[in-house]
Amino acid sequence: MKKLTKFLLISFIGPFVLTFFISVFVLLMQFIWLWVDEMLGKGIEWYIIAEFLMYSAANIVPLALPLAVLLASIMTFGNLGEHFELVSFKSAGISLQRIMRPLAIFVMGISIGAFLFSNYIIPVANLKFYSLLHDIRNKKPAVNIKQGVFYNEIEGYTIRVMKKDKLENGDEMLRDVMIYTHKNIVGNRKLTVADSAIMKMSDDKKYFSINLFNGVDYQDQTENRTNKIYPFSRFSFEENAIRISLDGFSFSRTDEDAFKHDYRLFNLKQLENKIDTLVRENKEHIIDFTNLIKSNYLFNDTIFSRNKNKGETGLLRTDFISELNDSEIEQLYSIAINNVRSNKGRASASATQTVVKNRDIARMNVEWHRKYSFSLACFIMFLIGAPLGAIVKKGGLGMPVVISVAFFVVFWITSIVGEKMVKEMVVLPYQGMWMSTAFLLPLGLFFTYKATTDSEMFNFTAYVSFFSKLFKKKEVK
Repeated sequence: MKKLTKFLLISFIGPFVLTFFISVFVLLMQFIWLWVDEMLGKGIEWYIIAEFLMYSAANIVPLALPLAVLLASIMTFGNLGEHFELVSFKSAGISLQRIMRPLAIFVMGISIGAFLFSNYIIPVANLKFYSLLHDIRNKKPAVNIKQGVFYNEIEGYTIRVMKKDKLENGDEMLRDVMIYTHKNIVGNRKLTVADSAIMKMSDDKKYFSINLFNGVDYQDQTENRTNKIYPFSRFSFEENAIRISLDGFSFSRTDEDAFKHDYRLFNLKQLENKIDTLVRENKEHIIDFTNLIKSNYLFNDTIFSRNKNKGETGLLRTDFISELNDSEIEQLYSIAINNVRSNKGRASASATQTVVKNRDIARMNVEWHRKYSFSLACFIMFLIGAPLGAIVKKGGLGMPVVISVAFFVVFWITSIVGEKMVKEMVVLPYQGMWMSTAFLLPLGLFFTYKATTDSEMFNFTAYVSFFSKLFKKKEVK
């Protein structure tokens, strides 16, 4: 039995590792296409992009594991069935459940590892991912002055170059240069025009200099409103230099503490504490609003006297109003209408705040249930893949890939639909997040039963006969 266990584990681990990395790579490529626009043209170093992809890959692992388990299970048992090894095991008196037991225990370990990874590693990876994504988004594109186009990405300057030539030493010769300087936020009061210029980037890329040749500098001086004189200066030069800082173009890292409030960065304990806090705040808010409305609205049909402490009884509303003159009645109704409008505004604001908090609670519950549901999905995929492989009896990457993709798409679609329904407050969090599990678990048990009893899986005549007998029994009753 030890040899059987070792043989099964070796047969499973190889395809599992291979399919896991393939799954991560495929899902990561889809992720790259989503964020590629944020990275292109900004001159970001390769190691920063590698770090960004590493953090994003960590977030893909809980999704790649069920797919890898499903594909590896079908491949392993498909190969065993294709080479008649399952037949040999069964002829030796070893049942399919006994054959599946070592791998089931191994996959349960994978599920536990997936849960620990989701609870402890992914929150840290998401924190670094969102922090790095924020820095990449805020980084300005690399300096790229195109010919015949006004370039205004450099703060305080607008540059136009009609022609660019590459020099032998790597510098660029600019022809017909025009530079507007508006650093002091007073409009385009300074214009520099030159026949040619050489642009050099500093070694640390913190600034670049433009050496201008044969040009004119035009500048409007500060207006003197006392005597209404608006001086204008102009001077010609044979050579002039402008040094421009590139502080906004350098890549800088922000403090990660600014992102720690995001619920996607919480572990189970933090999610539970935050959910309890929001639920308590929501209840306190409803109680405060109720007390406020009670103090601004009369729920009975009597008007209590201001001198109630002196023993005076209250009057009926109709009797009280009948004692008022027209102006007092008009004033009374005006006060009542204003009070109702104020309460309506308070109710609307309170309802909006309650809905927002309920949606925040729902989103946090989604993350709480996701850590469990996606971990358990690994074991459910094994229950589907192992018996299907034994039934199909096809190994390799042909039929197993087709079957795996079909079931994984069903799992992914039901997971997305359930999550959307929870966030839209249509169903409860546990209903939406366990929808895919409730759908696939019976299929896994059904496939396991079929493979164990050696039933004909794709014999549709047997299914027709079963339902026919079932309906006949109902008619007899």
